Amino acid sequence: MEFGQTGAAGENLARLRGRDPDALAELIDRYQHRLYRYLVRLAPEAAEDLFQQTWLRVMESIRRYDGRRGFDAWLFAIAHNLAIDHLRRRAPASLGEPGEEWLAAPDPDACERLLAGERRAAVAAAMSELPSLYRETLSLRFEEDMKLEEIAETTGAPLATVKSRLRRGLEALRRKIR
Repeated sequence: MEFGQTGAAGENLARLRGRDPDALAELIDRYQHRLYRYLVRLAPEAAEDLFQQTWLRVMESIRRYDGRRGFDAWLFAIAHNLAIDHLRRRAPASLGEPGEEWLAAPDPDACERLLAGERRAAVAAAMSELPSLYRETLSLRFEEDMKLEEIAETTGAPLATVKSRLRRGLEALRRKIR
């Protein structure tokens, strides 16, 4: 269920605006894995700090949150902005090694598990070589299962730019894997 202003979610928003620590704890519990994985993709060396900064920024900005906007996109936009600020402050470098989530389907057969692990490693290596704009777009689309419009909102890029980054990122990923 989307975090917004109706029903139980609206009650949670009101509690969060009232600085209720339990409401914040519920949100952190709900989003921690997705948000942390996203931050590891963008800035692995600073993911923990950025994760904490994101939640601090949520609490600082919650009164300005517009419930008509999806909470996921708003939360990830905060994390995106913090990560981009961090990346701008340091020299450009690889944004790290992707996690094991890519292609992590369970295989019953030992040979299939081995092949799946090799595929994961190949995709992870190829992902780590992509430019950060492509890596971020692919991560939001396929790991976070965001719609293109949500990615555009999260990154502040026009929808056409997101579509272009997705297409070019997939093409680059295919070339690197081959």
